[in-house]
Amino acid sequence: MKRIAVVTVGIAALVAGIGGWGEAAAAPARAQAPPSAQGEPTDARSLDDRLVLAREALRKRDRAKLAAHRDALVAARHPLAMWADYWELNNRLSESNQAELDAFYARWPGTYVEDRLRNDWLLELGRRRDWRNFATDYPRFKFNDDREVSCYATLLRHHAGDDVRATARASWFTQRDGDDGCTLLVTTLYAARQFSAGDVWLKAREAAEAKRLNAAKQALTLLGEDAGAPLTELFEQPQRALGRRIDASSRQGTEYAVMALARLAANDPVAAAAELQDRWQTQLPPDAAAWAWASVARQAAMKLMPEADAWFQRASTLAATAGRERERERDLDWNDDTLAWRVRSALRAADPGRWQRVLDAIAAMGTTAQADPTWVYWKARAVHATARSGPDGDAQRTAASVLFERIAGQLNFYGKLAAEELGRPQALPGRPAAITPEERVQAHRQPGLTRALALIGLGLRSEGVREWNFSIRELNDRQLLAAAQRACDNEVWDRCISTSERTRQEIDLTQRFPTPYRADVLAAAQDVGLDPAYVYGLIRQESRFVTDARSGVGASGLMQVMPATARWTAKRLGIPYTAESITDKATNLKLGAGYLKLVLDDFGGSQAMAAAGYNAGPNRPRRWREGPVMEVAAWAENIPFHETRDYVKKVLSNASYYAAVLGGKPVVDLKSRLSPLVGPRTADAPPENRQLP
Repeated sequence: MKRIAVVTVGIAALVAGIGGWGEAAAAPARAQAPPSAQGEPTDARSLDDRLVLAREALRKRDRAKLAAHRDALVAARHPLAMWADYWELNNRLSESNQAELDAFYARWPGTYVEDRLRNDWLLELGRRRDWRNFATDYPRFKFNDDREVSCYATLLRHHAGDDVRATARASWFTQRDGDDGCTLLVTTLYAARQFSAGDVWLKAREAAEAKRLNAAKQALTLLGEDAGAPLTELFEQPQRALGRRIDASSRQGTEYAVMALARLAANDPVAAAAELQDRWQTQLPPDAAAWAWASVARQAAMKLMPEADAWFQRASTLAATAGRERERERDLDWNDDTLAWRVRSALRAADPGRWQRVLDAIAAMGTTAQADPTWVYWKARAVHATARSGPDGDAQRTAASVLFERIAGQLNFYGKLAAEELGRPQALPGRPAAITPEERVQAHRQPGLTRALALIGLGLRSEGVREWNFSIRELNDRQLLAAAQRACDNEVWDRCISTSERTRQEIDLTQRFPTPYRADVLAAAQDVGLDPAYVYGLIRQESRFVTDARSGVGASGLMQVMPATARWTAKRLGIPYTAESITDKATNLKLGAGYLKLVLDDFGGSQAMAAAGYNAGPNRPRRWREGPVMEVAAWAENIPFHETRDYVKKVLSNASYYAAVLGGKPVVDLKSRLSPLVGPRTADAPPENRQLP
């Protein structure tokens, strides 16, 4: 098990000098040797290992060992004993009772594990339909971040007479698969006629579009639909279902046709468009045909097909035809994700009318989506682009400036672009006053932060991160800066960054954009001719400077290099390499920087395409560049994968801040990184490096 090497003081020291069990001292935790081969600690120094063994016993569902480790840790008054106590009780929660839970809460009041177990217990109470104890416990749930618990709580509000339809509907439409709490809520509200058949069919449509067969079946059970076999066929063989089994003369037939068209579009938008054009548009009601065309257009837009924008326009025309039904029926609704792809497809178009289509799509989004910096920026661009020349357009240009001003101060990709649209590169915020000794002491005396560092030091990073996040949830800016600095001082860089990012008025960029391992990073970048700010921006997004970070697919180290990529790059660059060396900090940096430079060169110096290639593999951005020549911001916004789209924007944004920090500059320059334009490879460009993994 990996341990954080920078932690230098034993766990026992965590409570030294501070009265009270579990209260925290300033010293960080020491990395321990792995547990003994026999699996049982033999002295007091091994109590930390006993906690790790307790976690392993939980994983193996070994109740006896887990209870034994818990008892020993509690008896020794170990500062992390509460975690073993939590694991032990959580492991048998279905057999527990309220008295046991109340006793646990009393043992560990105000701690993260108290709140975490309350979350778990509320779920259990909901499944038991024990509403009396649920109603008592729920107001004490501090994090309150569990969707299923929220569904149970919303159900209680409904029974108390509150109007919860909007809340319940939003929760239902965002959930991927049904859970007990949200399913019970929806079933109850449908029976109470708070949801209509239109709501149910729309949920089934969106489930079909997302290929969630079970969610579609669950929705249709509300209508008494025996949808098993028909839904399975239209999910698995939509074109066959459209040709043989569906009659659009009934509501059921209409909906099955729309769902089949959505499933066909996911695999073959051209075939789905042909089906609509040749048959279904005339057979379906205008609102259903509009939704089907929007679904086809969305899938085409996600595949960057040039037809997408025209298909969205056809959907809009049909929607206008059905507009008189908008107030009566909700099944005309397009969700915000579909509308986002409508914007993106318009950005890929070349005609002057595209900006009006951008405006129309953003105007149709929900309030929350419209407030997102992404759509504020593109709305401002569209307002400015559609303004008349001369004095007649002054009001629109002023409106565009107001929109840009709304986000120009935000420290994100579109915030910087908005500032530059206003003609002033974003200025770096002034560094806040130094953290005082008193503020440092206060941060060091927060037990939750100390427990978090101890857990991370023992390799229990997930538990440590949750402890940390719980402990900072109510801190003000000054307290957050002090907590972030404590993480920085212990080289727990991900907590340093994420904590500092929560401040609103006092912003310390040296915390938000730290430069650990500076000599190694600069050397690796300079050796291959890369901009160090670009390398730092990528590392911050890849690993948050966690040296032993490992992704679910096997990417490792600071630069999250895949083993196969590491071997290929090492051979290409002549770097000695073994399977173990991928986690060596210096080697990982050399391999990651070397590979990034090869990708950057292959994409003609485009930092956006190189970042996309680093994240998703070079073959994908090669496909994504085909089509119209586009400005980088519009191209990045059209990246089909959400993860890569977010990644590219954040890497470029990070790099612009690192350039300012490393260069001692007072302003941030993003636009210089948004060149050259993105389009098909030119005839005079060097051949593609098809060997790149």
